[in-house]
Amino acid sequence: MSVQMFAMTCGWLTGPLAAFLEGESGRIRVPVPCYLIDHPKGKVLFDSGLHVDTQSDPADRLGLAAKVYEVEFRAGEEVSARLAALGVDADRISFLINSHLHFDHTGGNEQVPNATLVVQQREWTAGSEPDQIEANYYNPEDYDLGHAVLEIEGEHDLFGDGSVVCVPTWGHTPGHQSLRVRTHGGEVVLAADACYLRRTLEELHLPATVHDRQAMRASLLKLRMLRASGARIFYGHDPDFWASVPQLPQPALEPAPS
Repeated sequence: MSVQMFAMTCGWLTGPLAAFLEGESGRIRVPVPCYLIDHPKGKVLFDSGLHVDTQSDPADRLGLAAKVYEVEFRAGEEVSARLAALGVDADRISFLINSHLHFDHTGGNEQVPNATLVVQQREWTAGSEPDQIEANYYNPEDYDLGHAVLEIEGEHDLFGDGSVVCVPTWGHTPGHQSLRVRTHGGEVVLAADACYLRRTLEELHLPATVHDRQAMRASLLKLRMLRASGARIFYGHDPDFWASVPQLPQPALEPAPS
């Protein structure tokens, strides 16, 4: 069985370094990653990036977030265009896995209308409760779009063969999840916002704003264990790491030597 993974840059954000590493000064420019996993039983999109309206009017689309982050997001960088560059029709994506419901991970959900949305039940519940929407900076216009929704609880093997597995990594938000992918080039963990930067994992250095600090620390320890078992961690927004990741149309990982 051959599973391939492709990495896409769907914009950039520049904001306070303290938003990624508590107590740090200065600013940092970070990528907005999305991933396509090509499995024999269907194509999977992990996160969908920014909403296309952000290209023309970020202040209107993002509200408060636009005051915190400078947005670089040009036409052709939206997820549907990235997929099209690989010859993939966004309408034919089978599954859309959202790590969580923040604007830079769900903004492109509307561009994959026929996909089944896979999300942790506790995240989806939080995303439907007015007090949690406000507390967690969600925007239902990004994700409450009428997709078929598969609400999962904890670890979930999407195809039943161990190749694409949702892994709960609570803390950043109530129901954040990462994705373990076993490809022809080895096993990776797409950490998303459970681990913004390499330093986050190396130093257990949390961001300034976290839903549950204890849970996030536990999730980082889980990621360390997965790394120790041989998985390669793909950090959520690390510009230095991202510079080392081949972008589509190349696979994100080359085949392992036989």
